[in-house]
Amino acid sequence: MDWYPLLNSLRIAAIATVVVFFIGMGAAQLIAKLPRTVKALLDVVLTLPLVLPPTVVGYLLLLVLGPKRIVGAWALEAFGVRLTMTWYSAIFACIVVAFPLMYRTARGAFEAYDKTLSHAARTLGKSRTWAFWRVQMPCCAQGILAGAVLAFARALGEYGATAMIAGYTPGQTATVSTTVYQLWRTGDDALAFQWVLVNVAISAVVLLAMNWLEGRARTQGGRA
Repeated sequence: MDWYPLLNSLRIAAIATVVVFFIGMGAAQLIAKLPRTVKALLDVVLTLPLVLPPTVVGYLLLLVLGPKRIVGAWALEAFGVRLTMTWYSAIFACIVVAFPLMYRTARGAFEAYDKTLSHAARTLGKSRTWAFWRVQMPCCAQGILAGAVLAFARALGEYGATAMIAGYTPGQTATVSTTVYQLWRTGDDALAFQWVLVNVAISAVVLLAMNWLEGRARTQGGRA
């Protein structure tokens, strides 16, 4: 059994999760402070990939990153880097589809945070940066970690957008999801089922991690 699809999926999901962790947290922190009307409008834009079919997301990415499109042509001409049909092309797809989960979870944590704690830190002469990292982040940590776990799980299971922008090449762009489809399409049901079991096992671990984080959050909330 060739384990490249699993290793590639983990690599792509890990990189995408790191990116959406910081971008999603920054967007959540910024938008949580905006007026309700502006917040509602930006919410629609930023969470749209959550409800769009993955193939539509993949098509839109191709319109931007394709070798004959604006960004894709620029990257190819300036750096000789092709942004589609490579293993790292899937990172773009995973970032787009996983971002809404990280953003919405982090925003919920930030909005539930008692801002008087930060104000108290400021009155003691602490900077905004200090108050954010030493006061607000520890209070919102459980929600933010839950968002990161959800984003990782979504990126790991991504298929539609990944298939369109990265394709399927064994040993190069193959992921667990695209491998399952290709094995089923070629009639290799036995190997496809093995990969399904691998995917189910990983998903179970992710759900256990989510339940553990939620349990910790409830425990800490009860103690408070």
